[in-house]
This record gives sequence, structure tokens and C-alpha cells, in this order.
Amino acid sequence: MPQSALPALAEVIRSGFVEGRHRGSLVMLAADGSVEYALGAPEAPVFPRSTAKPFQAVATLRAGLALEGTALALAASSHSAEEFHRDAVRAVLAAAGLTEEALRTPADLPLDRVEAEQLLRSGGSAAPIMMDCSGKHAGWLAASVANGWDTAAYLDAAHPIQLLAREALEEATGEPAAHVGTDGCGAPLLAVSLTGLARGYRSLVLADPGTPQRRVADAMRAHPEYVAGTRRADTWLMRAVPGTLSKMGAEAVQVVALADGRALAFKIDDGAERARGPVLAAALRRLGVEHEVLDRIGAEPLHGGGAVVGEVRAAF
Repeated sequence: MPQSALPALAEVIRSGFVEGRHRGSLVMLAADGSVEYALGAPEAPVFPRSTAKPFQAVATLRAGLALEGTALALAASSHSAEEFHRDAVRAVLAAAGLTEEALRTPADLPLDRVEAEQLLRSGGSAAPIMMDCSGKHAGWLAASVANGWDTAAYLDAAHPIQLLAREALEEATGEPAAHVGTDGCGAPLLAVSLTGLARGYRSLVLADPGTPQRRVADAMRAHPEYVAGTRRADTWLMRAVPGTLSKMGAEAVQVVALADGRALAFKIDDGAERARGPVLAAALRRLGVEHEVLDRIGAEPLHGGGAVVGEVRAAF
């Protein structure tokens, strides 16, 4: 479906005038896994970006690495590079006899704007450990060390850890990868549908206790600040609504599963981050979630002359 044919998921309202629209696709699953509501083309493949990380963390466990608690949550993270994130990445690497020099993440500033500004004010600069995917990479490196696999080639699509990651994603979504690309961190990136992603997250929260899938879901929900950061919507949502698994991805991809198996996934087609919160809050309300945290997540004011003159709001 061409972008122009996709429905508007969010509207940009300035001074009472519709200034623009952000189009995309969305799917919601009922507790039994059936599609309850859909907009756009949720069966079409998309790059899941960082919403694939829980499945990539499953691969790390299946490789035999004994991660638990905050370290396992970090393996599924898009962290804000707060000090505790950086310390945790270094700890995972050190336990494997490695330093941050082994990371093949590109040098980057923290994903969180506050952290980035503080880093620059203190004289710091972009570094591989600051990149939001460094926790995932640390887990992959540690698993490679544990198995005697080549740590220099851990991002190659044919590397054992990447084969396990592909297997975990395709198994959970029930779909073969429609396309293979390269993610922002340099890792292989596999295209699947939004419906497949929603079903994949549903499978994580409903997995039997003790399985790699459930261990990842439980670690993320118990330590959401390690999955995101102290000023991030995924953290707020998982803290506020017990049993919820929530993960964002670049280009405005979002997947959420509730404890009873209800789930949603969406992508804003133009990748507009400002539309993510309003769409997420509206989708959760439509799915039956009622909590004041949704007001916080969904607030996206527009400013003019230093005053609030409008908002980005959901259009469904």
C-alpha cells in the first residue's frame, strides 16, 4: 500500500488548524491472539528496528549465556546511556574478559537528550558504549566468548549468534524474514509484519516460566529502566501497568503486549517520533488500558512564541 493510501494515525493541530498528518499502520490483538482492530497494512513487512531486541536477547540465552536480572534486561535494551547503563555494559563485557573496545557499535551520543547534553557539557564525546544498542552487543560478545566464536565477526549474518537471533525472531512471529538489511548499530535487520511482531510479543509474555522467552520478558518488566531509561515512555508504561512488555524501535515502530496476551504494534510511516506517544496512548486506551500514565505518554504539545498553541493527537 503506498504511503499516500495509508490512514492517518496522528494529526498535527496548530491553532485549531490541521497542519499535517502522520500516516501508518497499526494492529491490535485480543487476548486470544485474534486481530481485534487494524489500520493500514499491518500484514506488510517492515523493519522492526529495536523492537526485535527481545528476540535477539532470547538468542543470547539460547547460546548458553547465563544472564539474569538487569544484565538480561540490558541485552534487550535501547538504553539512554545513563551512568548505570554504561556501568552495566562494562560489567557484562568484563565478565567475559572483554572491554568496550570489543564493541562494534558506531560511536554515538546518548539517545536521551538530557544525557547527551550533560555529556557534551562535561567535555565528553560520542563513543561506542553510548550507542543505545551497546547492551545487546555486549550480550552477543559475551555469548561468543562463552562458545569460542569469533568476536570480531559477531555482526556477520552467518555468525552463530546471528543465526540464533534470526531463528528466534522467525519462530516468535511465525514468519520468514521478508528482507534482510543492516540496522543502525550494524547488526542484521530482518523485515517482518506488524501482526507478526504483535504475536511475537504476545508469545514472550505467555511463554512458560523458565523458558528463554519468558526469562527475557520477565527481566524487561522487572527492570524497565535498563530497557530504556529513567525519562522514557517504555519505562513509564512498564512501571505503571503491571505485566506490560513495551519496546520502541527507530523510525517510530512500537510493540506492546499486556499480561493477558492482548498486544499491539504500529509504525508511523514517515518515522516521526512526535507521533509515537499520542498513537501509543490512544491504541492502549482502545485496547482497554486505563491509567494516568497514558496522559503522560500521549502528551505532545506544539509551541508558538513560547506558548502551547496546539498538539499532535491520535487520529483514530
